[in-house]
Amino acid sequence: MTMAPSPPPTPDLVQEIARLKRGLNAVILAHYYQEPDIQDIADVIGDSLALAQAAARTEADVIVFCGVHFMAETAAILNPGRLVVVPDLAAGCSLADGCPAEEFERFIRARPGHAVVSYINCSAGVKALSDVICTSSNAVKIVRSIPEGQPIIFAPDQHLGRYVMKQTGREMVLWPGFCSVHVLFSARQIVRLKAEHPGALVLAHPECEEPVLQLADHVASTSGLLAFTKASPARAFIVATEPGIIHQMKKASPGKAFIPAPPDHGCACNECPHMRLNTLEKVRDCLRDRSPAVSVPEGLRARARAPLDRMLELSRA
Repeated sequence: MTMAPSPPPTPDLVQEIARLKRGLNAVILAHYYQEPDIQDIADVIGDSLALAQAAARTEADVIVFCGVHFMAETAAILNPGRLVVVPDLAAGCSLADGCPAEEFERFIRARPGHAVVSYINCSAGVKALSDVICTSSNAVKIVRSIPEGQPIIFAPDQHLGRYVMKQTGREMVLWPGFCSVHVLFSARQIVRLKAEHPGALVLAHPECEEPVLQLADHVASTSGLLAFTKASPARAFIVATEPGIIHQMKKASPGKAFIPAPPDHGCACNECPHMRLNTLEKVRDCLRDRSPAVSVPEGLRARARAPLDRMLELSRA
């Protein structure tokens, strides 16, 4: 499945974004799953860990977060004195939406004595109930930091949780959540692609289901997959994650081939519909209007920040 090409941005639009950004002392943060045009005008592009780190250290007055809602909310938690705006407030996340804080709190209360590790793809309310946050880049390290014998709850992605259990040997209680994009990758279609592209390596994000991970030559976060394609001598890769990352893979390794892994259907289901709500026009509009803004009530923000700070501290160690 290939992404439908979008028309090139007009120079006037790109220049207007740059002018508005300078006037507001703004920084544009963009996830690897954004449209290529947005990636190309971002000041920082990365996965959830890199963007959280960038949000924690920025000195900008305004943060434009080109991603999904929980990412902008994370930036707001880390920057109470700064304005955080998003191109489209409707850009959500199936993982975050599938783990309501009220239900998660009941889940935790039914399992007293457990350390709570939450994947960053969750709401501020779920973060506030957690002991430490993780990303796909550091989940194994975070879980290994918890003392042996301490029971663990892991939420909200069950597939990442199972992958971490396999890597660490730690048993965990898993919230039954999943990414609506990554569960659609088809092991059957990947086998077909491997036959069509002999020698191509299969890359997979740990949010994929186990049959896909078993076919993978390398499993990692988006930044980890990108780094692997740069270092690998292979000339072709089948990529089982949101295909927005392929833009950076092609830029870093223009002589290599990158084949998006498709779902079973003929749809573009491997593209995140939430990420694709953001456009350059909306980036311009949110800079111009200083909205939509994302904020977190102070009491909740302070509770949600503690496990994020713990993650950032462990990531530096």
